[in-house]
Amino acid sequence: MEECARHDTHDRRRRVGGAAILACLTGMVPVLAIAAQKPLSPRSHLERPLLITQLPVGTESERKGSPAGGMLHAAYGHGGRLLIVPPDSSSRVASRGFHSACDPEVSFDATRIMFAGKRRASDNWNIYEMQVDGSRVRQITRGIGDCRHPGYQSPLYTIVSPRPWYQITFVSAAAGTMNEYGPVPATHLYSCKVDGSGVSRLTYNLSSDVDPCIMQDGRLLFGAWQRRTLDRGLRGRMNLVGVNIDGTDYAAFAGDQGRRVKHMPCVTTRGLAVFVEADVLPWDGSGCLSCVSLRRPLHHYRPITGTRDGLFHTPSPLPDGTVLVSRRPGDGSGTHGVWRLEPSSGRHELVFDDPDYHDVQAKLIHPRPEPDGRSSVVSAKDPYGKLYCLSVYLSDLEDPAWMPPGSVERIRVLEGLPLRANRADAYLRPTKEFPDAKPGSTAGCIPPLARRRILGEIPLEQDGSFHLTVPANTPIEIQILDARGMALRSCGWIWARNHEPRGCIGCHEDPELTPENRLTEAVARPSIPLILPPARRRTVDFRRDVMPILLRKCVGCHGTEDDPPQLHDARPVATSEKRMPFNLAYRNLLATHGSGQRFSGKYVQPGKARTSPLIWHVFGRNTSRPWDGPARQGRAAPIPPGRLPALTEDEKRTLVEWIDMGALWEGIAGPDDLSAQDNRNSGVSR
Repeated sequence: MEECARHDTHDRRRRVGGAAILACLTGMVPVLAIAAQKPLSPRSHLERPLLITQLPVGTESERKGSPAGGMLHAAYGHGGRLLIVPPDSSSRVASRGFHSACDPEVSFDATRIMFAGKRRASDNWNIYEMQVDGSRVRQITRGIGDCRHPGYQSPLYTIVSPRPWYQITFVSAAAGTMNEYGPVPATHLYSCKVDGSGVSRLTYNLSSDVDPCIMQDGRLLFGAWQRRTLDRGLRGRMNLVGVNIDGTDYAAFAGDQGRRVKHMPCVTTRGLAVFVEADVLPWDGSGCLSCVSLRRPLHHYRPITGTRDGLFHTPSPLPDGTVLVSRRPGDGSGTHGVWRLEPSSGRHELVFDDPDYHDVQAKLIHPRPEPDGRSSVVSAKDPYGKLYCLSVYLSDLEDPAWMPPGSVERIRVLEGLPLRANRADAYLRPTKEFPDAKPGSTAGCIPPLARRRILGEIPLEQDGSFHLTVPANTPIEIQILDARGMALRSCGWIWARNHEPRGCIGCHEDPELTPENRLTEAVARPSIPLILPPARRRTVDFRRDVMPILLRKCVGCHGTEDDPPQLHDARPVATSEKRMPFNLAYRNLLATHGSGQRFSGKYVQPGKARTSPLIWHVFGRNTSRPWDGPARQGRAAPIPPGRLPALTEDEKRTLVEWIDMGALWEGIAGPDDLSAQDNRNSGVSR
């Protein structure tokens, strides 16, 4: 009752200022909160109602700021409401009966509204739908945790289905996992039928997937956070990626140009994907606006606004190619108002502003074309998918001669292991080994990458192709290896859905180019199965695999103050001890540079053995490659001969695998080796 009373009071106040709103909505007078600009083109389409989310000012989310070091926006929306603003100066609260409502989406025929809501403050967020007039409210999702950011999908069908059916997309942390970096639950894309049945997870990234929108070709466009190797920073990047509405064909959509975090995309009627980007997000996720062309999104990046133009939030398309977008001052003060912006010039003008609220997620209630329907090959009956590549030598390298045919010998396929929420405390709390540990890190120490297990290694075909069968719905990283088993390049997390034949052209190749039409050697033969059961998938960690090597071969020379890195505390303990106290040795190997290069490892760079000085020391040379930039200038300090027995090839290989797999302190239970029969059956090789 108190909530309804507050809304009624606001409605009366809004009607008092109706003339000003009518002027803004119909274009009778220009209302600008910044320096005078040339008026935008006519906007007769704004004579239709607007749907706006209004967020209270000064909420807990706003006070706490953004989580995960600014890679994600806060979980705002508590106490929010949906407001419909017609052009006749009236306004109506559309979410009466809800404690909180946000993330609205308008159906293609403009007759229904879908949104995330909570009836009571203690409820989980669930997806609801209602008619535009507020009638026939119904709940869609139930019992799967917080569900946010819903969207209508185009029709989906299979070759054996009697007719297409409709689904919705939403974002949820229902998997119960944490992001690779930071104590924040990871969110993923899900779908279900319009009645809430048939819930299916679409994305299997190890970190959060956010803010999906549907493109006219029926694919979903969204932001995906991946913590890749150190050249992208400790926290990685959030880039725009695309995926089919059944979760197949996950692929990069926009490149690494611009700022580190790209999210909140929308697609305009003039062939642009407009999105918000920032290097570090504030609490609400706002930032500058940029765009890419739908024709060539990887090569046509263009910023639209700069830091002086303000902070922008949740763009949405208008029929004439302009966008509705929320904006607040660039210094972070004030509240969001709704603006109309022209992507080609960046000119923008105020449409609606209630200074008592943050006005965000504005949508025009108007019919729009339904996106193309999509067919699906996904079948839950098949627990596997297939991965194939035409040639790893097709790449985005500046000089193809850097990786000539024959330089790659094998493929290593790694399984990524999500950090379960119920195990997060053990990972994030200070421990006996790391008493000063901070969430996801240790002081002065490069955090290891996410846990990985080896699904298998296989020889590469002479033409650079490979063809694999892998467990479905499993995060996978592919590494191409040289003769010493060192990863030359690695991909981000990918996956294959059940029964999906997932292919790529090459290794970080330009996907906007058409490959040569030829039958590859690998595809002409049956795929190689990498389907060992989880208990038999091998891992490499410091405590079990690396420390014995250091004890045998390294401590004798690295036990004094004059020979960094120091390994002198490397000593065995009683078998009753759960862990070994090798923390100083591990910390010293993963130490950061002391010269302000925060993201550079002094001896070990997790995920990149070839650029790690420890490996240079072991092999007696700089093993980095021409595409590794400054690492090429590093100097190797070879091991002095004769002082201790030389490392064997197997010991060197173990050190390489440990770093390439993320430089874990302690991995997971698994076999120390595999039998020859297992190796023959699965392609796995030490």
